[in-house]
Amino acid sequence: MAKNSSNHLAIILIILVLQQTSAAADHGNYFVKTKVFRSPEIVLEPGLVSDKNYYDVDFPRGHIAIKSFNAELVDERENPVPLHETYLHHWVLDRYYAPKNSDHRSDHTIIRNSGICHNTLKQYFGIGAETRRTATDIPDPYGIQVGDPAGIPAGYEEGWMLNVHAIDIRGAEDKMGCAECRCNLYNVTVDGDGGALPSSYGGGLSCCRDDKRCKVKEGLHGEKRSLYLRYTVKYVDWDSSLIVPVKIYVLDITDDWTQARHNCVVEFDIETCDVGVEKNDCIDSKVVSVSLPSGGDVVYGVGHQHAGATGTALYGEGGREICSSKPRYGEGNEAGNEVGFIVGMSTCYPSPAGSVKISAGETLTFVSNYSSVHSHTGVMTLFYLLLADSSPKPPTLADKITTVPFFVWPIVLLGVGLLLVALLASKGKFGNAEGYEAIV
Repeated sequence: MAKNSSNHLAIILIILVLQQTSAAADHGNYFVKTKVFRSPEIVLEPGLVSDKNYYDVDFPRGHIAIKSFNAELVDERENPVPLHETYLHHWVLDRYYAPKNSDHRSDHTIIRNSGICHNTLKQYFGIGAETRRTATDIPDPYGIQVGDPAGIPAGYEEGWMLNVHAIDIRGAEDKMGCAECRCNLYNVTVDGDGGALPSSYGGGLSCCRDDKRCKVKEGLHGEKRSLYLRYTVKYVDWDSSLIVPVKIYVLDITDDWTQARHNCVVEFDIETCDVGVEKNDCIDSKVVSVSLPSGGDVVYGVGHQHAGATGTALYGEGGREICSSKPRYGEGNEAGNEVGFIVGMSTCYPSPAGSVKISAGETLTFVSNYSSVHSHTGVMTLFYLLLADSSPKPPTLADKITTVPFFVWPIVLLGVGLLLVALLASKGKFGNAEGYEAIV
């Protein structure tokens, strides 16, 4: 009996040590690091637009896997700036290569996401007014791989370009009109190249370009102020045995791929519904069919829409739903809950991993819905998808033990030491009883 008690104690201690080792290894697989940065200064005053590209912005360096990227507009004191003061039309983050010791702005090559628009939407991340309440976390064991030395040409380095499009609508005659870039409010009739805009072009990015001004109330003299896009990056060091890379796809409801290329217009207008139509029936619905060059497991999905939207969805062949994303509208005045604005978009995280798949070449149906009770200009419907080539395989116990971080090993050795002490103590205590059963 004594011998059995000693063995039982040893087994229990071994199990405890292995459990702690395994747990530490599991946690150690993803030592998520977090860094917070600020964009260069964005100087605004009532009515003014800032739409600038910032090259070589601060970003974690090295071979890493990005786990999330969140951003928001803040003032000099790091206070969040509400949308009814400065409308964040969008921000996008582009990855590129540039020759070392060069001017990145004038000499760089954009590294596109996996598609599918040929002429635009090249970003790795990018959303707009909904940024504060839209999740961007990438679940374990997935990540966006960047900084791989093997993929960077000799003599080049990786860099990041941040575009921030912000419109100061303090004191604006029509805040929502300014946010929708209506040309009559900006007094703009030509595009960025000096060409005349079509008479049918009521609003959009061509009218709210950098340094343009939206009409403010007469006699208003607002102060200039400095704002920043504060962005938080979560990431882990790259380890191909533990992390499953994902591909980024950005779909556009205006995609016209009846030709050889996917030509994405990005923006479109919503016309007011006919008189007499019930309010609930005033829906502007757009549908486009697209396909991806390669398939995989859906890891994450989210839509991007503007005010007036009621939702967007993506369906596979046979009508199965891949992901639907709905807007969340604000109900107050504080940042992140501004009434009348979209302050978040719902996301899709298929569970279990690998349960939602898209086949290569599968025809997908992309749907966009907007309310047409009122007209809207320059709206968008995009869909971001992260796809993995294959479902991840769980690490074996051997994998877990070999990936235990160096600082966990003292704990393991301490456990082994305690185990040996316990064994020796039990052997000394019950040494005379070895081979005999106790009588009870």
